[in-house]
Amino acid sequence: MISLSFLSSPAKLPPSQKAVNHPSRQRPPSSTTFKPQNNSFSSLKDRLIHHLDVGHLQKAISTLDFMSQQGTHPDLVTYSLLLKSCIRSHNYQLGHLVHNHMTRSGLELDSVILNSLISLYSKCGDWQQANEIFESMGNKRDLVSWSALISCYANNEKEVEAISAFLDMLDCGFYPNEYCFTGVFRACSNKENASTGDIVFGFLLKTGYFESDVCVGCALIDMFVKGSCDLESAYKVFDKMPERNVVTWTLMLTRFQQLGFSRDAVGLFLDMLLSGHVPDRFTFSGIVSACAEMGLLSLGRQLHCLVMKSGLDFDVCVGCSLVDMYAKCVADGSVDDARKVFDRMPDHNVMSWTAIITGYVQNGECDREAIELFLGMIQGQVKPNHFTFSSVLKACANLSDIWLGEQVYALAFKMRLASVNCVGNSLISMYSRCGNMENARKAFDVLFEKNLVSYNTMVDAYAKSSNSEEAFELFNEIEDTGTGVSAFTFASLLSGASSIGAIGKGEQIHARVWKSGFKSNLHICNALISMYSRCGNIEAAFQVFKEMGDCNVISWTSMITGFAKHGFATRALETFNEMLEAGASPNEVTYIAVLSACSHVGLISEGLTHFKSMKVEHGIVPRMEHYACVVDLFGRSGRLEEAMEFINSMPFKADALVLRTFLGACRVHGNMDLGKHAAELILEQDPHDPAAYILLSNLYASSGQWEEVAEIRKKMKERNLNKEAGCSWIEVENKVHKFYVGDTSHPQAPKIYVELDQLASKIKELGYVPNMDFVLHDVEEEQKEQYLFQHSEKIAVAYGFISTSTSKPIRVFKNLRICGDCHTAFKYFSTVRRREIVVRDANRFHHFKDGTCSCNDYW
Repeated sequence: MISLSFLSSPAKLPPSQKAVNHPSRQRPPSSTTFKPQNNSFSSLKDRLIHHLDVGHLQKAISTLDFMSQQGTHPDLVTYSLLLKSCIRSHNYQLGHLVHNHMTRSGLELDSVILNSLISLYSKCGDWQQANEIFESMGNKRDLVSWSALISCYANNEKEVEAISAFLDMLDCGFYPNEYCFTGVFRACSNKENASTGDIVFGFLLKTGYFESDVCVGCALIDMFVKGSCDLESAYKVFDKMPERNVVTWTLMLTRFQQLGFSRDAVGLFLDMLLSGHVPDRFTFSGIVSACAEMGLLSLGRQLHCLVMKSGLDFDVCVGCSLVDMYAKCVADGSVDDARKVFDRMPDHNVMSWTAIITGYVQNGECDREAIELFLGMIQGQVKPNHFTFSSVLKACANLSDIWLGEQVYALAFKMRLASVNCVGNSLISMYSRCGNMENARKAFDVLFEKNLVSYNTMVDAYAKSSNSEEAFELFNEIEDTGTGVSAFTFASLLSGASSIGAIGKGEQIHARVWKSGFKSNLHICNALISMYSRCGNIEAAFQVFKEMGDCNVISWTSMITGFAKHGFATRALETFNEMLEAGASPNEVTYIAVLSACSHVGLISEGLTHFKSMKVEHGIVPRMEHYACVVDLFGRSGRLEEAMEFINSMPFKADALVLRTFLGACRVHGNMDLGKHAAELILEQDPHDPAAYILLSNLYASSGQWEEVAEIRKKMKERNLNKEAGCSWIEVENKVHKFYVGDTSHPQAPKIYVELDQLASKIKELGYVPNMDFVLHDVEEEQKEQYLFQHSEKIAVAYGFISTSTSKPIRVFKNLRICGDCHTAFKYFSTVRRREIVVRDANRFHHFKDGTCSCNDYW
């Protein structure tokens, strides 16, 4: 076990003593140099040094070879210059060759040479050889030797060995310098060694190096951020550094951005400019990435201008960040600006190709173009890397094209990149998004080495396929393996909980989030807002939103969407106005939420005003989804003729989404003629669209035209089209109970139907009359009433009454639109049982309390 007890009380090193600890910097004694008898030695040596001075390392090595053939060798000073030139030029192979020459020379190597050899083998990743040289030095070891070894271990992911070497150095009586501290802090920049780093930090504070060396400060910043995600301590180190260079500013800025504090990164960048420091390529890459995360296109454009003024607009690193920023931030979702940046770059490497391909994939509608770019890339001289394959597999997932995805994966396999985690993880995602969970699990199981992203990908896949049980089991497996969970893990689990309305599981995950220190994470807070909102607790969602220190467009949009879905249009629009006042720019999803809020309560005039202001005020070109919202706005209010006129005035042909929205409104308001016309338009586009047949069938059934209903069902059978079965579910004691129409499979089915009988009797006494229009079968009146009370949502609510505490609301979820008769019955149920009933259907939430519904019967 490593002991740190003797670090407790070191004395501060006097300035005079520091100079003594660098014997390797002194000129080696003349007794160690080689004195050849050959008179040509001096001229060969001078030639060799001249080649080094002008940067011709290869010619210098050739001269060394010639000297060896002549039976002569340079002295140690010349060998030292050769080694340092190899290290500076990263030509480690030539460094090996120089080492071989020294071995054959028979010279006794001094500490300067041996220290350079440790550095050489450290930089080329051969830590075993570096350690052998160190062990062979004996009493020639000096402080430089120890610092080189510590750095060697730290740079080659041998963190424990680096810490042990640091302690051995202290035990041997050497006092650490700035290089030793930098190396050991680098070794402590992980969760396993963070506590050791804290102890060494205490030791450092007594030495004086903390206040005097930039490299030590940078290593400390990384240790706090990477070791314990302690950004506050990292900033304190930064704030107390008396000297900061561009590297220090860039490091702090980048760490802010990487941990999700992009706004702080922007503030730090402005402070950097005011302090007179000139940003470099890495600074610009970091701050442009921060803009991309926040969607600040205006600031991104200003930074682009600054980049051009700095002469860095052709730099590949900066160019890639600009491509990513434009791809993420452009309001209309186009990738034109990103493509312009890419096309202006004089040279393309794998980074720039991958950046533009990824930008097209992130756009959401340019996956074919992304694949075309990939084909152009592989036909040229640049070979794709694992990140390229990962993005292209995502494009295949977006297209639901398993065949193409498997072809891309086969190419990755041929290039020996299939075993890289990010490629395997993208393959898992591709299969899961194409609905093939069996192959997704196989791809996960065959991964040679699973990392946290692998687990997160699989958890997310299960969550999105509504298989939350498997997702939570995998979550427990992650914890058992000691891998540790990330913000994405929690976000995926919260998504899984929200998809099935499992608020109990969501609350458990919320508690785990607090314990894990992620409570201020932006992505998790957004996921919590969505989870509580989609699980029916809008006030809990709003509480999370209010407590957030920093909101982005997703946070605002999630809250506006939540209020809209719950029927609180006034609060939704107030939140939208607050968003604009806060200076946040809405995106196309925000406007879908705003238009939906207006639609749910019939604010036609206000809805149309917002629709027109999208393009004028924010430059957002309306998409098909926005037109569908306006059609819904007219349709819900019964203004079907105006809705049809609006459809005909659209700048592009209405798709099935718009027409189904209109057909649904025709069904609600019983307009047979317009409904038939809408169904015909849908079936012209897609003769196999089951939704059109079902909506038209329901329209005929509601008016009693049973022959037409039978004809439509016959056509569906001939085309092998199936209606999605109505299903409702409720979470009780962390278990989800699912019910279908007339379901008798539940263990407590007898008690459920007794409860339904009692409820039917009591609500009839209060004036409830069954609405037979919602029975879509041609049967006797008495049987119709029986069918109505076998609807899945009534069964789920009845089960909630007999199995949950009377102090809690009953939360039921349905995959289709709630039945009109059930809607009426639930208002009576809430009065009879004095319980609040919350129902989430395919469109929105209904809060039933004291005989009324939050939708005011406008749904």
